[in-house]
Amino acid sequence: MRAELPTNPESPDPAAPYIPPPSSAPRKTILEVGPSSLLRWLRLAVGDMRAHPGISSFYGVAFWTMALVLGAVFKSNPEYTMSIASGCLLLGPFLAMGLYEVSRRRELGLAPDLASSITCWDTHIPSMGMLVLVLIVLELLWGRASLVVFAVFFNTGMPSTTGVIQAVFNPDNWEFLIAYAVIGGAFAALVFSIAVVSIPMILDRDTDAVFAAITSLEVVFHNTGTMVCWGIVITGLVLLALLTPWAVGLLLVGPLLGHASWHAYRGLVQWPAD
Repeated sequence: MRAELPTNPESPDPAAPYIPPPSSAPRKTILEVGPSSLLRWLRLAVGDMRAHPGISSFYGVAFWTMALVLGAVFKSNPEYTMSIASGCLLLGPFLAMGLYEVSRRRELGLAPDLASSITCWDTHIPSMGMLVLVLIVLELLWGRASLVVFAVFFNTGMPSTTGVIQAVFNPDNWEFLIAYAVIGGAFAALVFSIAVVSIPMILDRDTDAVFAAITSLEVVFHNTGTMVCWGIVITGLVLLALLTPWAVGLLLVGPLLGHASWHAYRGLVQWPAD
């Protein structure tokens, strides 16, 4: 029995081929920018911090506290480090969205306030929940892959928490270092590519998580060189902050990168109404 082709209900001819309705997804344009844009994003972020130092300080303390808790758990009970890291990964995007809200309101000429920045995510729970779930799953896979690399390539026995650095950089473990760098770099690049503009986009346009993640991947594809530089800048600033006494550098670097990420999104994704 021959299957019947779907017909177009809007056509007077019942034999006319089916034409799907136009997509209802919001139209956007991915802009191609150079590495010089990074300085502009950071400069605008500094302006946001200066305009609202109290709000920036609140989020800086939040990021700093997360780092202290993670470090304390690693030193005292390293077996719980992954659990705490998952909690930080769950909380981090919501804190970052608060900084995006401050930059967004300033851009619109509205007065930002701490209360609205803290609760800005409440109307985006489905999209944010799905995106954070994806990030947590990737983190768990990353952790599992790290354990496999450790079991296969680590040659000098299980290190203590006080001798991790010395054990890892032991010349006998060069294969482990290479394998861990490759696996970790691949997962880090994937997480960065999915999240680089997706969270500010959800805040700005209330899109679903899948559309936001795909757009973020498109941004990285069209601006690979610039995004590599941006990832290096983010990593470098975070490492410098962590190397300061008690990681106090995060009090400034956390809000700076949060605001800069909003301006990166605005400089990379353009909407018809913009």
